[in-house]
Amino acid sequence: MPLTKEIVIGVIEILEESQIQVREDTVVKEDAVELSRTYMRYVLVPGDDVSTRPQRVQDIANFLWTDAVVQHWKDAHPPNPPGFPFTPLVP
Repeated sequence: MPLTKEIVIGVIEILEESQIQVREDTVVKEDAVELSRTYMRYVLVPGDDVSTRPQRVQDIANFLWTDAVVQHWKDAHPPNPPGFPFTPLVP
């Protein structure tokens, strides 16, 4: 009765501003019978490094994230200032 654990992509969604939301399912099986399934989600934004992500996610990002899309994301979402959100208030 071997137990196996497998991580599979359950869902890939393209969000409004070209973000890619991925749901990974962790499936535990015993003798090919599923015992449990848990979920973990993450969101990638245009310009993120996807080199360590599953090939399907890389392919979607490479197709979707043109230079114009990445630039639009950067223009619409500037980086947080240094120390954000823990900048102390100065009296």
